[in-house]
Amino acid sequence: MAKFVFPLQNVLNVKAQMERLAKQDFSSARAALNKEEEKLKKIHERKAYYENRAKELLQGTLDVLEIEANKNAIITMENLSLEQKRNVEIAEDNLEKARKALEDVMIERKTYETLKERAFENFKREVNRQEQKEVDELTSYTYGQKRQV
Repeated sequence: MAKFVFPLQNVLNVKAQMERLAKQDFSSARAALNKEEEKLKKIHERKAYYENRAKELLQGTLDVLEIEANKNAIITMENLSLEQKRNVEIAEDNLEKARKALEDVMIERKTYETLKERAFENFKREVNRQEQKEVDELTSYTYGQKRQV
């Protein structure tokens, strides 16, 4: 029996490899976004701590230097928060780019897989047609031999 050989198998293999790499890139971008979001969360937690500390400092005996230092810490946390939000946005953009690239590569691979499936279906039809032709020839030959006898 004939063996099916897909002429674009090498291309399909390359597309599958590209998809694996795109998945790795997407995973890395996702991890980077998670890391940036975690940093932002910690900054918000520190800012909340300083805000609570400011409330405590305003109760009881007032220490102007400590209140001023705490106020500066809150301002610093706000600035860090703004900067970290930009980092999160950049990470989100990178994740979206990686997702789009992965989607494009997956579409290409699926296209080649569809081509392979169609080629295999055509191959099976051709093999079936050839087998039918051989059966018809054998039947004609056998029937012809019986009539001559």
